[in-house]
Formats: sequence, structure tokens, C-alpha cells
Amino acid sequence: MIDERAVIDPSAQIDVGVTIGPYAVIGSDVEIAAGTWVGPHAVIKGPTRIGRDNKIYQFVSLGEAPQDKKYAGEPTRLEIGERNVIREYCTFNRGTVQDVGVTRMGDDNWIMAYVHIAHDCQIGSHTVFANNASLAGHCIIEDHVILGGFTLVHQFCRLGMHCFTAFSSGVAKDIPPYIMVSGHSAKPHGLNVEGLKRRGTAPDVIQSLKKAYKLIYRSNLTRANAIEALASLSEEYSEVQRMRDFLQESQRGIIR
Repeated sequence: MIDERAVIDPSAQIDVGVTIGPYAVIGSDVEIAAGTWVGPHAVIKGPTRIGRDNKIYQFVSLGEAPQDKKYAGEPTRLEIGERNVIREYCTFNRGTVQDVGVTRMGDDNWIMAYVHIAHDCQIGSHTVFANNASLAGHCIIEDHVILGGFTLVHQFCRLGMHCFTAFSSGVAKDIPPYIMVSGHSAKPHGLNVEGLKRRGTAPDVIQSLKKAYKLIYRSNLTRANAIEALASLSEEYSEVQRMRDFLQESQRGIIR
């Protein structure tokens, strides 16, 4: 299961059932769980933890030092969950001590070619990153987010669950849950209705989110006034409450 031409540090912990292709390089302090496939010429450096049943394609670079001038060799980490697909030429960096010290990805993510995930990013589960999407450091990407090809996300941005970016979007502020954006800089373009339908969201919930969207973006309200206006609707629908909480918690401000 491990090609004899692969280069593996003796301290790496590779479970039985891991497949490693020719010329892959696995460094020290790397752990890879059963069922994961590592393609040829992939490079994985530690400290890095990779869960079960991932598929890591050729020429991927995982666990390299963060691209941060303040980094001074501290033992920060990269953690990847289960059943992720990571396509060719992706680069995931470890964290920094200036933040949580770990770059983290959840489960069942579909990461297409040339994606870059910088230091200290926190990625949820069931996301899709199309080709050349890139995250600067310290970003938070919640569950079921879809990033169109060539999307660029500024450092410290947070993207709420089920939001969607069109291709070549430039994201410099937070995107509330369920919202579609496009452009450079990205602007809101309605609710991600199709994505919600595909995930089995009830029609009345979608209608409530449409009302919430209008209050936030079509009623000339300030963010503070929109938070207040959403109060009664959020008592009935937890999804609206999630949007309201997001507005309250946003540090960078939301896209407008």
C-alpha cells in the first residue's frame, strides 16, 4: 500500500490501510489514519493530523510553515478530518501562535485544484472550494459554504453557513449565512435558495429567510436596526436567529 519510492520519516504514524504513491514525502510528526490515499509527489509536513478516508491528490502540499513573517518555527499544527477530497496543487499551511495555533478542516469537504488555505483558518464540513479559491489567514468558513473559482477571501473574514460566492468574488467583509455574493468587491445578490432546496430546507423556512434578507438588505436599515427588526421572526425560526446572531457577532462588518 506504500510505494517503495515514497520518502517517509520514521517517526510518522501511518495506519494500516493508508495508500501512499511514489515520490510522496511524509515528514516527521505526521499522523495519517486508515483509508486515506496519498497520491504521487504529495508533500505532507508536521505537525499534521489527517483523519480517515481522505483522498489527497498529486503535488499537494500540506502542513508547510505559515506564510507569516512573524513565524519563528513554533510547533503549530494542521488538522484535517475525514472523507475530504483535496485535488492537485492545493496548499494548506499550519497555524501561528498569534492565533489558535492550528489550521483546521472538518469532514466531507470537496477542495478543487490550486486552492490555498492560509494559517489559522477554520474550515467546517461539507464545503466546496472551486479551483483557485484562496483564503488569507485567520478566516472562518462555516458548514456547507461554496466558494466559486478564483474567489479571494481577506484575512479575518467569516463566511456563514450555506453562503455562496460566484467566481472571481473578492470578499473583504463577513458574509451572513444563506447569502449569495458576487463581484469585486463582493456584493449581496439574494438568498441561496437553490442550495437550501437541495439540502431539504422547508418552504416556510426559506420564506422566513427571504423576509430576513429584505430586512437586512432592502429596508435601508442600519445593522443595529436590522438586528432589532429580526427579533420577532427569529423567535419562530432558528435559521433567522442564526442570521441575527451572525450580525451581532460580526467583527469586520457584513458585506453591503
